[in-house]
Amino acid sequence: MRAPDPEPRVSPYAFIDGALDRADALRDDAPALAAHWPRARIVLLDDDGRALADGQRRLLAPGGGELGGGPGTAIFLGLRDGEAWFAQRAETANAEVVAQAPHRVDLRSAATLWPAFDSTVFAQARAVLHWHARHRYCGVCGAELRYERAGWLGRCTGCNLEHYPRTDQAIIVAVTDGRRLLLGRQKPWAPRRWSVLAGFVEPGESLEQTVAREVLEESGVRVRERECLYQGSQPWPFPSALMLGFIARAEPDEPVAGDELEDVRWFEPDEVRAGLAADWSKAEAEGEGIILSAPVSISRWLAERWLATL
Repeated sequence: MRAPDPEPRVSPYAFIDGALDRADALRDDAPALAAHWPRARIVLLDDDGRALADGQRRLLAPGGGELGGGPGTAIFLGLRDGEAWFAQRAETANAEVVAQAPHRVDLRSAATLWPAFDSTVFAQARAVLHWHARHRYCGVCGAELRYERAGWLGRCTGCNLEHYPRTDQAIIVAVTDGRRLLLGRQKPWAPRRWSVLAGFVEPGESLEQTVAREVLEESGVRVRERECLYQGSQPWPFPSALMLGFIARAEPDEPVAGDELEDVRWFEPDEVRAGLAADWSKAEAEGEGIILSAPVSISRWLAERWLATL
């Protein structure tokens, strides 16, 4: 079993570079997928969403020929240079092959340590396998779902309703009063870790309305909706979110932490620069100053984008 060729990260955060051609037309072509299977690569995940890895903790993606059989319940992820990639639960795969994987690697670790392609394909596999695990029955009639289109459509065996993978939209925003950056921290976090604010979109909301509501709820700071600019997005499969990044101008209100945050404050540019320069892996260690999120996250990039506007 060979490891995928390394691919450096180009984007400023994880799960973007190296994305597969999803080859949607092949999802309905069972004979073509079966023909791809012997030379395909299969990402195997355990029931905790961790990828099987080799002795060096690299992605272990055996070939279909090694696993034997055919695609079966494996989910078709897409193509890379003509080579098909699938995702499958390790518990349903060939036990002898699974036994050759001494390690299990979580997605956050993979995003930090693995080549860009490896972590990106792992992220896609984790998201869609999580959807399968959490959506086994119809929410309308309660009957079991039968998966079609190579795993991308769940059809109710009772009422025939179609179910598709769900992605939860969330905003993440660098809020500024024109001079300072608003950062918050949650109680479970390491003591020096801070981040820009984030929250999920509610039904009937525009993204700008979500930014204003979430910031007000979490900090008491009033965002100027018309000064809320989209910057970029990041798939965030923990388990199934899409982070939509913004920079927003707000009133210089005194922050008051809401129910979701332990603390929230305005920070001067020099404090943010120091937080970005600090070693993010040492956020749990005692020391002076703040430490911002890891480089895998769009959160850090938004803070950098804000500094670049000064």
